[in-house]
Amino acid sequence: MSVYDASKIKVLKGLEGVRKRPAMYIGDTSTRGLHHLVFEVVDNSIDEAMAGYCKNIEVVINKDGSVTVEDDGRGIPVDEHPVYKKPALEIVMTTLHAGGKFDDKAYPIAGGLHGVGVSVVNALSEFLVVEVKRDGKIWRQRFERGEKKSELEVVGEADGTGTRITFMPDPEIFEKTNFSFELLAQRLKELAFLNPGLRIKIRDERKNKERTFYYEGGIVEFVKHLDREREPLHPPIYIKGERDTTRVEVALQYNNSYFENILTFANNIHTIEGGTHLIGFKSALTKTINEYAKKYNLIKEKDLTITGDDTREGLTAVISVKVKRPQFEGQTKTKLGNSEVKGIVESIVADGLMRFLEENKEHAQKIIEKVKLAARSRIAAKKAKEITRRKSFLESDALPGKLADCTIEDPEKAELFIVEGDSAGGSAKQGRDRTFQAILPIRGKILNVEKAQFNKVLSNDPIKTIIAALGTGIGRDDFDADKVRYHKIIIMTDADVDGSHIRTLLLTFFYRYAKELIERGYVYIAQPPLYGIKKGKEEYYAYSDEELEEILKKIGKDGVQIQRYKGLGEMNPEQLWRTTMDPERRILKRVTLQDAEEAERIFTVLMGEKVEPRKEFIEKNARFVRNLDV
Repeated sequence: MSVYDASKIKVLKGLEGVRKRPAMYIGDTSTRGLHHLVFEVVDNSIDEAMAGYCKNIEVVINKDGSVTVEDDGRGIPVDEHPVYKKPALEIVMTTLHAGGKFDDKAYPIAGGLHGVGVSVVNALSEFLVVEVKRDGKIWRQRFERGEKKSELEVVGEADGTGTRITFMPDPEIFEKTNFSFELLAQRLKELAFLNPGLRIKIRDERKNKERTFYYEGGIVEFVKHLDREREPLHPPIYIKGERDTTRVEVALQYNNSYFENILTFANNIHTIEGGTHLIGFKSALTKTINEYAKKYNLIKEKDLTITGDDTREGLTAVISVKVKRPQFEGQTKTKLGNSEVKGIVESIVADGLMRFLEENKEHAQKIIEKVKLAARSRIAAKKAKEITRRKSFLESDALPGKLADCTIEDPEKAELFIVEGDSAGGSAKQGRDRTFQAILPIRGKILNVEKAQFNKVLSNDPIKTIIAALGTGIGRDDFDADKVRYHKIIIMTDADVDGSHIRTLLLTFFYRYAKELIERGYVYIAQPPLYGIKKGKEEYYAYSDEELEEILKKIGKDGVQIQRYKGLGEMNPEQLWRTTMDPERRILKRVTLQDAEEAERIFTVLMGEKVEPRKEFIEKNARFVRNLDV
């Protein structure tokens, strides 16, 4: 085993320009970039764990808003670098591309491969303090905005080894410096699943919250966790193998849903855009299932061919690869590019999956039946009437719901209000600014797409109407977010139980069939007022009970008329414009997907087959519900 000391630190170039162009290094300076700082520091601790030296990591959001990351790894080297005549720790913290990951001796496998991680965090922090336990001593050094503010000094005696980094994100750089416990916890939970036997703890000193993640079962437990609200068709299939220093782990399981949920990781980095490991997995899955079905003559219909999409319907999978020299696209590492990984994953998965199918005939039968059902649904959907595009939609009076389009043709400036019912639709049409606001009243029952196959989705009139108005098409082959005709799609429903249900149905549709519109920030929820308050000739509107109380305190309660709105249809066009549609005064809530796994779970719970989880969710969250009409 080689010694990890100062000589292993390779310096490529200085730390210039990070503060001038932070987005080049961390993606952006909003929520994502802010949390990326924590993940860069944590990734170094994870690399220590992968190298076999770290068993515990703790992340603390301190009361002052700073974050501390501590591990029990080897500790950053503190001895003097043989060439640069400075302590290795100081070089690591103040020099871009300085670290122990540019050769294979200190870290055979690592996630933080660009070597910019901790130095970038230092550059973008108001202050950063490093404490290292090595050789029986505690070493400490302080930096401010990337510059050294104290010399490296011994501040005490130490048992064991490790690194403790505390940093405060710089308000001069970041729009907001408030860390989200849930967002950090989600990523740390992933890391614990991907590194069995590693204990990761997160504490929030601001709210006295904490969680600990520890999973001996690794990605098999991960798949069970992802499928916890669904009916699995068989136990998780676990496949592992190694070729040419690339290690592959895959866990997969089919369930009774109609949607795929595949998470991919390379060296513990969540590759949200996939890459060569995902391509290899998909290829192996399609090929192996077809081969097995053909070998045992399990597909009787002559015209039934199994495609890749069919093999992934109702599939949950986690793919984790460890690559010696990974090629990522960009510093934020969202796509794996190593071409050799495709063939390695394909070979290992094909062998492992075929072995499982051969040894578990009963489970194999269920998987083939599930895949055949998906194929039949796809063929039925293809035969269904082609989705009506914008022109024919506007020319047809037979469609349920009538789009009142806007005159502007620039999608960036155009808004589409999806409104429930004719009454509210009529008020919205009269009250709107027709230059940039389009109104689509929805009539008929919106399908719960969570429990329906694709061909059923295509035959639902309200959904057909929405797809036609959006202009994006639908389905893997046809959907194109670039063709959307409105960059603001606003769901406007009543504030009662029925309105909430319709809103959830619409959000489920967007999440399952037009997720990219949510990811681009195009989907909004309108917030109509709950109360209209009149005193003499003056009119006021309150959007919550608290706001009503504040208004009444200001204007007094004598001679006041209060109207509780139960539906949008109760407002005349002018009131609807003033309260809910006027860009100067309205309240819109943008729909976001900060935690994709939690969104997946909630839609499954609220709209899926199982009754018990839904009941439990409602009971648990009922106390948070406001303004409920029954």
